Amino acid sequence: MTAKKASKSVRESIGKARKTAARAPSAVKPSSKMIRTFSPPVQPVAAHEVPVRAHKYRIGETVYYTSPTFGRAAATGSYTVVKLLPSEGDDYQYRIKSSGEAFERVAKESQLDRA
Repeated sequence: MTAKKASKSVRESIGKARKTAARAPSAVKPSSKMIRTFSPPVQPVAAHEVPVRAHKYRIGETVYYTSPTFGRAAATGSYTVVKLLPSEGDDYQYRIKSSGEAFERVAKESQLDRA
């Protein structure tokens, strides 16, 4: 078989395969509108989610601490915010320090007011 005949026979067999594939019903048709991305899928944000709020007080700010009425009695008065801590439930926490004490306390945001 010569090179021309071999080439022609290959083209004919490819043409037949295409015609057969065009007539055969395919289970999955590739979509021409499919967009491929290289980024991982992102979880959609639900509309009912509550937006994250920020701490009410900042580091260095002077606040008025009200001690809880139960348990140990603590010194109610003016304190300085030393560190912002993560929330406990729905209430943020702060590390606060009084100039009259050698130690720091942890207070919930609900126990603090602006001084």
